Amino acid sequence: MNHLVNHIAEGLKSIDSSGIPFRNYQPGVGPYGEPQVLRKIVDYLLQTYPSLYDGTKTKRMPDVLIPNKWALEFKIVRPYGDNGKEAEHWSQNLTHPYEGNVSSIGDAIKLHKSDLKERKGIIVISYEHNPPKIKVEVLVECFEYIARNIVDIPLGERYISQIKNLIHPIHQQCTVYGWEII
Repeated sequence: MNHLVNHIAEGLKSIDSSGIPFRNYQPGVGPYGEPQVLRKIVDYLLQTYPSLYDGTKTKRMPDVLIPNKWALEFKIVRPYGDNGKEAEHWSQNLTHPYEGNVSSIGDAIKLHKSDLKERKGIIVISYEHNPPKIKVEVLVECFEYIARNIVDIPLGERYISQIKNLIHPIHQQCTVYGWEII
């Protein structure tokens, strides 16, 4: 999981360094939507580490499948939008604790109950100011608490990779968090 989190962070840095904006947003990786950034991350992994990620693809469930290795669900967390204003309901992407919803908790429940043969993991990509105006770390700790103690998801150790100096004026740094569901 540690290598995977680091490789995803490298991919995000590569996307950011390209300077290609997503739609009409400011340049940088921060504004990309989940499906678009996942496609670009998978492309990066396939080009940079072809032997490690051969056959990797984006799917509906799981979000990313690395055949015979990992079934991964991703979530993006952005406390602030491209316009610099605090985003409404941004924290529920991680902590809404009900089966069947699209939060990371819902994704963890779905993965845990699935019969996928691959190892299962949750990846969270967060964007913040540098220094953070709102510390996403607090939300990450809430996610872990809810997953482990409320809905009984056996999360493994938290792995982190951080990227600073992103080109977007609001999404200035990115942290990639990853957990294996044991």
